[in-house]
Amino acid sequence: MKFAPRPTGAGEMFQLLRDGTPRTRSELATITGQARSTIAARIDVLTAAGLITSVGEASSTGGRRPATFAFNPTARIVLGVDLGASHARVAVADLAAAIVVNHDEPLRIADGPEKVLARVIQLGKDLVAESGHELSDLAAVGIGLPGPVEHATGRPVAPPIMPGWDGYDVAGTLRRAFGAPALVDNDVNLMAVGEQRTSWHEHTNMLFVKVATGIGSGIILDGTLRRGAQGAAGDIGHIALPGFSEAPCNCGNYGCLEAVAGGAALARALREKELDVDGTADVVAAVKDGNADARAAVRDAGREVGTILAGCVSMLNPSLVVVGGALVGAGEQLMAGIREVLYRRSLPLATEHLRVVTSQTRDSAGVLGGAYLAIDHVLSPTAIDALFA
Repeated sequence: MKFAPRPTGAGEMFQLLRDGTPRTRSELATITGQARSTIAARIDVLTAAGLITSVGEASSTGGRRPATFAFNPTARIVLGVDLGASHARVAVADLAAAIVVNHDEPLRIADGPEKVLARVIQLGKDLVAESGHELSDLAAVGIGLPGPVEHATGRPVAPPIMPGWDGYDVAGTLRRAFGAPALVDNDVNLMAVGEQRTSWHEHTNMLFVKVATGIGSGIILDGTLRRGAQGAAGDIGHIALPGFSEAPCNCGNYGCLEAVAGGAALARALREKELDVDGTADVVAAVKDGNADARAAVRDAGREVGTILAGCVSMLNPSLVVVGGALVGAGEQLMAGIREVLYRRSLPLATEHLRVVTSQTRDSAGVLGGAYLAIDHVLSPTAIDALFA
């Protein structure tokens, strides 16, 4: 029988406390196999850093009751940022990803990095002040972008709907503005993390699919976000659909899923039917108003998304597919189309226990994922070990 290795370093010991359960020095010594004096010294450093706090005394069979210690998520704050094609969401959260204050406003990613990031920086500073904190309390920033991001550098790489962003130093710009580390990822990756860790802990193999102006997915396998070799894993919006070879896509190719079933594509198609729609939000509004053309278009879009997802499900065998993004607001039309094709075309073994559901975190998925990205960086074993260096 194999046993999990015992935590050896201070950073690994601290991870035991992140679940919020109070523990005594003796309990930590038993779990880790470390000397009581070592545990005591590490607790002193973590307490001085504000990362853990004494939360009372444990029960005792006699003598003095031992003190118990637990994670203190209010010690610092992080900033989660979710940028889409036409929106910005920014939130201040504590070190347990509980949102303290947030803001959502229209913002065009196509306006370029200087203008967009200047607004993000201003919003971030305003929200930190509104939360009652100083900027020095900010531990890190996590930001999601609606395009391919090279994971090693955090720089966008030829993002189709982000003119002027290719190779831009997003992390450096935010780091200089906030005086804190900045982590950058694809927006749907962060939505997947935010959704899974907030609402679906029991599902360690999951796909999150964003269907909005653009389409993409985040892949979680064995409890870990999978980015691929360069960070491009999950970009299903640019997989070619059969039968649509003449549909031009922003990426320069033809017939991409996003060019057929994305919100912008649906709006264009409905305008050809003389419906007054300008973008994804208008498509959703038309569906809610009962417009037959809009309802049919969204249902068909769901079928096309389901066609691509069927291959993903047969290959990756997730137990859960979560669908989020603005088009989910259209209600059952989108989901019915996805389920219709997905269950019919995937392997029976892959769909035997598969659930296909809508996002539980909705508009907060991206900022929650950004917060978790920042938190995991500043509370990683390596970062905690640096406190003791």
